[in-house]
Amino acid sequence: MKTRWIAFSGLVAVFVAGSGCGYTTHSSLDEKYQTVFVSAFQNMSREYDLQAPLTNAVTRKFITDGRLQVVGRDEADLILEGVILDYQLKGVTYDEEDEVTQFLCVVLAGARLTDGHTGAVLWEEPRMAGETSFYTRASGQSSDRLRGNAEVYLPTVRSFASEEENRGASEALEQLASDIFYRTVEPW
Repeated sequence: MKTRWIAFSGLVAVFVAGSGCGYTTHSSLDEKYQTVFVSAFQNMSREYDLQAPLTNAVTRKFITDGRLQVVGRDEADLILEGVILDYQLKGVTYDEEDEVTQFLCVVLAGARLTDGHTGAVLWEEPRMAGETSFYTRASGQSSDRLRGNAEVYLPTVRSFASEEENRGASEALEQLASDIFYRTVEPW
């Protein structure tokens, strides 16, 4: 009898602990918001060919997720706007001749979400970063991959001198798009 009681108590404890974790698959986004307009990102950086891939990646995330329907500005419950502020490359590792063999690629942006009906700002992030690292050809390491969903969905940026940097910029934009998307649908 005592063994049954201990087993039953253990089962109850597991159930209570599991049900109290607070995890849910539902969005914390207010249910009154059903549609979103993604404005073309502006580009204030010195580099070109970044705004279209970022705008497309953010839009694709909303379409794929399905919680918010992407519509025109006049029909939108939410309006998402953003600006690419800067593009940075920083050397991370160097070889014996002090040549960079690995770079950190960072894309900085600001974004704002407003209520399409009232104009109220729901959130604003003046500085968000998407980043990744990549190896140069000289390092002998392979950089011919895109992480996350970038390889499947995001056309590679083609404005830089090396394919490695193009892929690095694509990965950084994909990460930035994910951050903007999640900031919108999970505004806790």
